[in-house]
Amino acid sequence: MPGLGPSGDRCDGTTEREEITLNRRNALRALTATAGAAVFAAAGATSSGMAQAQAQAQAQAQGAPDDRTLVQWIDGNATPLSTAEAGGPLDDLAPLRRSIGTATIVGLGESAHRVREETTLKHRVLRLLVERMGFRSVAWEEDWTLGLAIDEYIRTGKGDLAALMGRMSIAWRTTEVAGVLRWLRDFNAGRADDDKVRFVGVEYFATSQVAYDAVAAHVAKADPARLAKAREHLAVIRPFTTDMGAYVRWYLEQTDKERYIRHARQLYELVEALPHRHADRAYALALHHARQIVSFYEHFTLQGSANFAYRDAHAAQNLRWWRSFSQDKIAYWAASGHTAVAPDLRITVLPDTEVRFASVGSYLGRWYGRDYRSIGFTFDHGTVGTEDGGSVAAPPPAANWFERPFGAVRHRQFALDLRAQAPAGVRDWLRAPVTTRGVPELVPDRPYDSFTSGGTLIQWFDVIVHRQDVTASRSI
Repeated sequence: MPGLGPSGDRCDGTTEREEITLNRRNALRALTATAGAAVFAAAGATSSGMAQAQAQAQAQAQGAPDDRTLVQWIDGNATPLSTAEAGGPLDDLAPLRRSIGTATIVGLGESAHRVREETTLKHRVLRLLVERMGFRSVAWEEDWTLGLAIDEYIRTGKGDLAALMGRMSIAWRTTEVAGVLRWLRDFNAGRADDDKVRFVGVEYFATSQVAYDAVAAHVAKADPARLAKAREHLAVIRPFTTDMGAYVRWYLEQTDKERYIRHARQLYELVEALPHRHADRAYALALHHARQIVSFYEHFTLQGSANFAYRDAHAAQNLRWWRSFSQDKIAYWAASGHTAVAPDLRITVLPDTEVRFASVGSYLGRWYGRDYRSIGFTFDHGTVGTEDGGSVAAPPPAANWFERPFGAVRHRQFALDLRAQAPAGVRDWLRAPVTTRGVPELVPDRPYDSFTSGGTLIQWFDVIVHRQDVTASRSI
């Protein structure tokens, strides 16, 4: 499930986003690297953590029902899907609509980034949510300030899609993701403003000058007398370049990061104290900008599991804020490790690397209960795209990975409601400790040495959408 965690991405003088993609693949790469791990160099996993993960995997395998019984249950309850193509008819997704029910937030989690068929199946489900169920916001595993530009593009058509794609995190720079954004723009064309789909980035890892300037503008309007003080703080913390990759690299080299955190927090407190009316949307937006600035500076002082935990906790808070601010029903597009309801998610790379943290979905599940539904997208085998535009082989799941039985089902792609009535053995399997695919790109020659665990299948997901064979997405 790539794309989970933040780190400084490649800092080799390439492009801004190639330096600060901050997805999980690079965070784990930093953990396992022998040199050059800027953000996670000090992170370490314990051998007891490895043993615990392996013990959970063994427990799951030992607790599994008879394979034939399990496959029969899956096959009998699976809804075959006619196509994985994004533009296909939606009628076959009707059972999925019943599974989602009255939920106001739906997580669309992919088991790996840069997988063509998982992305297009997610696109189909997003269409169902938007076209048939009235969802009007897409919260994305992407930076808040870049999300503002993407939102303007899909609402107004203004902006260059290729340029926006070039600024997105590397995980999203594919023709399939471009197709999602283009479809959102086309869907919005000609609609009333209050019926258009919005795009919001729930991350903070590349908070650009846009947020700082918006804060200054609001202070100038709301309380001009405090503008001079706000400018004192901004003089210290406003990025001196639009290249946020270069700025992250510069900030990581600063020995006194507390100075920047202090000014960021004081700026937030200044904005928070500004005069405002009840339900003042301009005030709420300015305060949210300021909150992302604080998160940016705090995040880059953290390492290892603390870094992962901070990111998901704040992404969850940002999503909850958007739900309150917009009142929209929201589709949350991210890696499964974010969307799953997993209070103790563990990412393991053998022999000795592990991080653990509470996922975004665990917060959403606690805050919203059954108003949050988690959909996990999985596959059996194929190829997965890599950041350099290539691909790595992804063999069938290991015997103890939860998606292993799905490969024996007769449908090429299908949806499965995990809350369907099931015999005792299947219920035990659903409630057993869960293990699944990790990050194929990290250890391409050892695909089974990277895996994710922590929790149970019925805890993580309400619905599975599975594809048997997959291909790597095409990079752009």
